[in-house]
Amino acid sequence: MAATARLQLLHTPSIIRPSVLFSRPCFSSGLHCSRLRKISTSPVLCSNSDQTPQAASSAGASSKSIVGDLLDYLNESWTHFHATAEAKRQLIAAGFHLLNENDEWDLKPGGRYFFTRNMSCLVAFAVGEKYDVGNGFHIIAAHTDSPCLKLKPKSASAKSNYLMVNVQTYGGGLWHTWFDRDLSVAGRVIVRDSDGSYLHKLVKVKRPLLRVPTLAIHLDRTVNKDGFKPNLETHLIPLLATKPEETSVDSNDKKAVSKAVHHPLLIQVLSDELGCSASDIMNIELNLCDTQPSCLGGGNNEFIFSGRLDNLASSYCALRALVDSCGSPSDLSTEHAVRMVALFDNEEVGSDSYQGAGAPTMFQAIRRVVDSLSHKYIGESAFDRAIRKSFLVSADMAHGVHPNFMDKHEDHHRPEMQKGLVIKHNANQRYATSGVTAFLFKEVGKAHNLPTQEFVVRNDMGCGSTIGPILASGVGIRTVDCGIAQLSMHSVREVCGKEDIDIAYRHFKAFYQSFSSIDSKLTVDY
Repeated sequence: MAATARLQLLHTPSIIRPSVLFSRPCFSSGLHCSRLRKISTSPVLCSNSDQTPQAASSAGASSKSIVGDLLDYLNESWTHFHATAEAKRQLIAAGFHLLNENDEWDLKPGGRYFFTRNMSCLVAFAVGEKYDVGNGFHIIAAHTDSPCLKLKPKSASAKSNYLMVNVQTYGGGLWHTWFDRDLSVAGRVIVRDSDGSYLHKLVKVKRPLLRVPTLAIHLDRTVNKDGFKPNLETHLIPLLATKPEETSVDSNDKKAVSKAVHHPLLIQVLSDELGCSASDIMNIELNLCDTQPSCLGGGNNEFIFSGRLDNLASSYCALRALVDSCGSPSDLSTEHAVRMVALFDNEEVGSDSYQGAGAPTMFQAIRRVVDSLSHKYIGESAFDRAIRKSFLVSADMAHGVHPNFMDKHEDHHRPEMQKGLVIKHNANQRYATSGVTAFLFKEVGKAHNLPTQEFVVRNDMGCGSTIGPILASGVGIRTVDCGIAQLSMHSVREVCGKEDIDIAYRHFKAFYQSFSSIDSKLTVDY
């Protein structure tokens, strides 16, 4: 964002309370979670207050489960903007100091800091009290974005007396899953203030506002035989409302409506939500979002049903692990390294953006930390030496074996839910894992009785990728790619195992607390 625009990033979301989350409908019948808890013996669990004893996994069952807190985070984080803003709120509440990339940093050993970029990318770090110039960084990186539908710059259209909203596809989504869902909009809005400045505000319309209807089978008799193959330009256009009668509208108003970039009705909905005048809304950047809340499901409530698990589940586990690994003054007293989390935007479309992993955001932050803590140190290549000693965990979701499509997995690498983090391998470097980095990360798990699994794609199938290779090749940092096993990846509604969330959190926390001692035992290049 240009500095001349004087955009003020003022949004800090309020503290999430279970009562707010429970007010959201869990079923189309209109029943709410709070009501279900009173009338049902098998409630849909939507927040931490509903946790059951089996939430803890067999590995470290005495640890407190973070599953309820993850559900709260997911329900708050309808967009990458909201996910970053909620992470910001939690870091401030935990005592982290907000930095500005435009300012000079004055960092101290034992300090905890973070900054945001574009309110969709965040880097947080805690400096060990024993830090010395050239020491390494222990980093977990994930991403805040998910495949979704986004409003086009000119979204207003009308067909057959319906008001329609033009959208564009973002990422590689399973777009057929977006049909017949109760959708709404969320994102950010640029609002003109009374003094002529411009405010950056986040907005979320919680009620169902939009729908992409499927065609009745009577008009498409072969759909079950030939498959549902919608045209993404002409068939994936949501309904907003029925077109109002225009008989009482004067000619000037008709012309204004016909030239509107976005439907005045949509702008009015946003202005009502924000409490501002419609004329003060200068620009919008909105995603379509499924209004059904994230919750627990399955016969034993062992699954998490939610949108955006890829990759907010990894993002939250990493964030929470950092916060909890330095929550008390003594946690950093013997630490020689810097513990860091980096949450990037735009992974789903290649990471090549100002706020994506393709930008030097994380490495610039590392250099600035090194420079700030160097003081009057005069020596050779402190930053380069720090990178050589550093280690990066690239945390994205993983492909769990699908019971109905087991042949899509290589016979000996079929990750299962509830069995721990999945370490991803690819000989062609679609993942950045090496024999050394896989060994070190598994050793962290072994030391804390945490299971791991391994994944390799079939030779006759293409392999996806993530931010691991981008960051590993950026400056040459040791990297392991890992993730939580899930099904329905890139669907509007995904599923993962509840126990895997707690295992991932504990593994990430153990990485921060014990990697230095494990890494010191291995010699490779000297």
